[in-house]
Amino acid sequence: MAVNRTPVLKRCRSLDLDPVFLGYDKKSNRQKTHGNKKMSEYGLQLREKQKAKFIYGVLEKPFRNYYERADRMKGMTGENLMVLLERRLDSVVFRMGFARTRKEARQIVDHKNVAVNGKVINIPSYQVKAGDVVEIREKSKSLQRYKDVIEVTGSRLVPEWMDVDIEGLKGTIKNLPTREMIDVPVDEMLIVELYSK
Repeated sequence: MAVNRTPVLKRCRSLDLDPVFLGYDKKSNRQKTHGNKKMSEYGLQLREKQKAKFIYGVLEKPFRNYYERADRMKGMTGENLMVLLERRLDSVVFRMGFARTRKEARQIVDHKNVAVNGKVINIPSYQVKAGDVVEIREKSKSLQRYKDVIEVTGSRLVPEWMDVDIEGLKGTIKNLPTREMIDVPVDEMLIVELYSK
């Protein structure tokens, strides 16, 4: 599997992105750029796509597949794309506060620690549906790791489209998110413009 080894904060700086959206509580020490370079339209579109891919930890080919799927759905392609990315199981685990960072959420899913409707799922890209119950497996709930995670994420704001029992490490998807409910600083219209060329 392809892995990007660029330091997270360095990558955040290059994409002009706050690390908070990846679950890091550090603010990046942004250095002042000397003489802002004017970016081309293509450059801006590409940066937005890279930002979305980086935030959700998705590589180019799967990201393209998400775009094509979003394009076939009813409604606005850009909004559909963001909703599909947000519905990924690793993203949901992060949003529910069962992981400190998106990377950790992906690892928790990979290591078969998450059950959806009682069935263990180890596919980070699994799409949750309204009514799904996502929880940390019974066997894993007592691990010290999750006690540490809850200490850090307990005060994190849970999105309105999910109901979470943080102590019980269990949550329910009340309904699917809309674009307004997703607080990710990505201009999805630029991604649509890039792909529709």
